[in-house]
Amino acid sequence: MTDSSTSPLPSPLSLTRVELDDAVRIVRQHVPSTPQYEWPQLTAYAGSRVTVKHENHTPVGAFKVRGGLVFFDRLVRDRPSVTGVVSATRGNHGQSLAFAGRVHGRSVTIFVPHGNSVEKNAAMRALGATVIEHGDDFEEARVASVAYSTEHALEAVPPFHGDLVLGVATYALELFEGAEPIDTIYVPIGMGSGINAIIAVRDLLGLDTKVVGVVSDAAPASKLTFDTRTLTATPSAATFVDGVATRSPDAQSMAGVLAGAARVISVPDDAVADAMRTIYRTTHNVAESAGAIALAGLLSESPAQRGAHSAFVLCGGNVDTEQFAAVLSGDTPSV
Repeated sequence: MTDSSTSPLPSPLSLTRVELDDAVRIVRQHVPSTPQYEWPQLTAYAGSRVTVKHENHTPVGAFKVRGGLVFFDRLVRDRPSVTGVVSATRGNHGQSLAFAGRVHGRSVTIFVPHGNSVEKNAAMRALGATVIEHGDDFEEARVASVAYSTEHALEAVPPFHGDLVLGVATYALELFEGAEPIDTIYVPIGMGSGINAIIAVRDLLGLDTKVVGVVSDAAPASKLTFDTRTLTATPSAATFVDGVATRSPDAQSMAGVLAGAARVISVPDDAVADAMRTIYRTTHNVAESAGAIALAGLLSESPAQRGAHSAFVLCGGNVDTEQFAAVLSGDTPSV
């Protein structure tokens, strides 16, 4: 069962080279350019040339830190009286805000659903955030965070925002400028900052690279929205791939995906667990589930669909120890 909205989607986000270069200046003060490699064993396994963008190598182990830095930079310049922010996350967005909040001396409160990653919660607290558990999934935590912002006079940070995308776009620029021409890039879709950033930078640079979004079969709202061209929510997002466990897509985010993605595909959770194992075996990098789902999508398509040179974004490596041990033993975690 799904819920659809027939309201027209807003215009997609766009960015200028001046804005992007300024974002690079902000991000580079704290986050060096992350590597991108062609791992021989992975290319052999995939049967075609594959480049991996290693966003698991940032100071918080995920790409989101870039967006938090750009968001906070503008916030403190435009409204220096703001004392703190509140948001909701499954982990990496919260670490991003906590990292940037510490840089700028502002408080950060993060809502997470019950049963959220123990180690992501601990990482947010280590960065100085107050973590509040509420609800059974991200959407329930998000609604509670908005109410909390009003009650405590804090800035509510949405899961999708132009400044978050602008910060994330710095990794897209690194990828496009650092790699040889790429035929197809596979990107996980949670709330959409990653895929929107890649689409916007590709268009800014005038490239013809195809961008493919990847979601879990158990959290298909973004794929349903793409396929029907209508904003569609689902009653649940029962996947262990917490970074893409979205049941209510953002309208502006999906406008960008609809305008710029070649397709959105879904993969089973078993394929994601197998991709986590494959990444470890062929590159000895640890990938969280959302960091591996793009590879699962890439491997689900033929070399002809991918083109001669494809890439995927290993968007994060923040996986709980117990979960990763279970995955390496051959299991697919349950929800």
